[in-house]
Amino acid sequence: MREYTLNYLFNGERRDHTFGLKQPELPAHEAALHLLQLHFGDAENGLVLPPADATPEEVLQQAQVMGITEIEVL
Repeated sequence: MREYTLNYLFNGERRDHTFGLKQPELPAHEAALHLLQLHFGDAENGLVLPPADATPEEVLQQAQVMGITEIEVL
């Protein structure tokens, strides 16, 4: 298992979070999806999360709409 630390802005506030994942790399759009699930995964409806067939660009756009920006994967 590899640990990834994500540095990002959430509604303009600098934050970081560490995930342990069984994958050799973590592209920015997958990091954004993990952060969306972290912050909004328990929302009453699934409209906050992008659809399963969303492109990487659409995932990053949705994250930005929800206030998650400047994602850096370490």
